[in-house]
Amino acid sequence: MVGLGTAAGVNTVALLTDMSTPLLTAGNALSAGVGEVLAGGGPADLVELTLALAREMLAAAGVNGKDPETALKDGSAMDHWRRMITAQGGDVDAPLPVAREQHIVTATASGVLTGLDAYAVGVAAWRLGAGRARKEDPVQAGAGIEMHAKPGESVTAGQPLLTLHTDTPERFDYALEALAGSTTIAPAGTGFTPAPIILDRIA
Repeated sequence: MVGLGTAAGVNTVALLTDMSTPLLTAGNALSAGVGEVLAGGGPADLVELTLALAREMLAAAGVNGKDPETALKDGSAMDHWRRMITAQGGDVDAPLPVAREQHIVTATASGVLTGLDAYAVGVAAWRLGAGRARKEDPVQAGAGIEMHAKPGESVTAGQPLLTLHTDTPERFDYALEALAGSTTIAPAGTGFTPAPIILDRIA
């Protein structure tokens, strides 16, 4: 669920979203890479969620007549983002941190990927160094997980499903423990209907 509200704390709106499946990546620098959406690209589900949130934010701010989809398609969303970063003293062209070590998790069978546990992926990303248990814990900017297949897609045994990133390879076993049983692969031809990204709007 994603909550939105005005500065005065009224007119709060929550979008009930499907949290059962990760969208694209889990991690800090890895998630920042979804700037592709601002440039008019990116996976359809991430674009759908981005537009839904943007429209709710515009409505909460009382802005009418603006379509965020247009801003994505004509490149102006990326232009605005670059100006925002520059205004805050950031370098929009600075390279994102990259973890020193990677480990690939492959499909154990051929068929249809019907399940990918978002909670398990989140815990594994945290164990790789992408999050903290206490506020004073260090965070690895490049740590996290990339998803290479989504539920509903056909996969082949040995195909990469996830890539784990960390600077400290001794964390891999700990992360893999969290991922045990996190994927479900059904026989080829199995039907699968993904849940909608936006399940409900609660005003």
